[in-house]
Amino acid sequence: MSMLVILLPVRPPEADGSAAPAVADDWVHVVSPDGLAVTQHGRGTAASLPRADSVVAVLAPTAIAWHRPVLPKAPANRLRAALGGVLEEQLLDDDEAVHLAVEPKVAAGQPAWVAALDKPWLQAQLAVLQAGGVTVDRLVPAQAPATAADGASGHFFLADGAEASDDDAACWLSAADDQGTLCLPLAGSLARARLARWAGSTARFTATPAAAATAERWLGQPVAVRTEAEQALAAARSGWNLLQFDLAASHRGTRAISDLGRQLLSPAWRPARWGLLALLAAQVVGLNLWAWHQQQAVTTRRAAMAQLLTTTHPQVKAVLDAPVQMNREAERLRETAGVPGDTDFEPALAAAARGWPDGLPPAPQLRFDNGRLSAAAAGWSAEQVAQLRQRLQPAGWSVEQADGRLTIARAARAAGS
Repeated sequence: MSMLVILLPVRPPEADGSAAPAVADDWVHVVSPDGLAVTQHGRGTAASLPRADSVVAVLAPTAIAWHRPVLPKAPANRLRAALGGVLEEQLLDDDEAVHLAVEPKVAAGQPAWVAALDKPWLQAQLAVLQAGGVTVDRLVPAQAPATAADGASGHFFLADGAEASDDDAACWLSAADDQGTLCLPLAGSLARARLARWAGSTARFTATPAAAATAERWLGQPVAVRTEAEQALAAARSGWNLLQFDLAASHRGTRAISDLGRQLLSPAWRPARWGLLALLAAQVVGLNLWAWHQQQAVTTRRAAMAQLLTTTHPQVKAVLDAPVQMNREAERLRETAGVPGDTDFEPALAAAARGWPDGLPPAPQLRFDNGRLSAAAAGWSAEQVAQLRQRLQPAGWSVEQADGRLTIARAARAAGS
């Protein structure tokens, strides 16, 4: 599944130090066919951005302030207000000007990382993209706090507009561990202090190509070189989505299905997808083989019935419906031999005689029509009718009473009439 990753620009500060919501329609972007490999890296307006199955926007480390309160136990529609109350003393702006997002898969009552962002600035970014026909499916941080199991990590990069040099002030370190994230210039003591906390741990360090030499000199050890595009793709593969609460899509069900689809189409699920395709292919092949086997069995049985018909009745030259033709020929032989059939008068009269209720005189008048024998039943009691029906049912005859007459017929024929 193709992915378009857009790098949101760093917030430009105003003269008084506050964030300005100004937006330039010039977006650095990365295109990947599977979220792993980079096929295109460039910049352009929102309207000119390539199209992809999913769109992920990446926030720079300096755009997010991280907090770790205990997640309030509140309904989903009231969680944002509850978080605002919990973080009221820690937020520098008014609650309405701050967008909050909670880390994924965290239970209420447990400490949770909460990202705080400048809401007007973020809404301005998303609005420009939306106007250009680009809908952001997920918003992820370039670097999020790590767990103790993940270990610490640091990424070195140059400040916007800076060129590769030995000047530590031009190089920044984005550091993440289980205590949060910080973005610090190498000049000064703060970055060294954060590095001292990782002494003895297996921290992982990466750097952009332009910052690699400065980072290695500052660290005193080699670092893995990772381009801006590779760093963006790594962030896009995380489980974060900062588009929550009022910035979330209005159709939650559609987004949930979309998120599930992206997860199932991700590289991590590729073996499962191949296994499912193999299973479906085996099922299709098996069903076709079974259908062919059943068709062969039906064909064989039809051929056997046709052979039995032509062998028993050589006068039949064309076999159209073997069972029907077999019954027709058997009826013809029975009629030729003078043997009464199930629908003839004699079997119906014999059945009536065998089941006639005790104490009743013979019927004064009988009527036989199309396998149905009827007689007048005026004055018959319910017990006498029940007695006649009880005696004839085991032999396969049915008894009906209507309009003062009793009708005796073969049960199968009565059910089908």
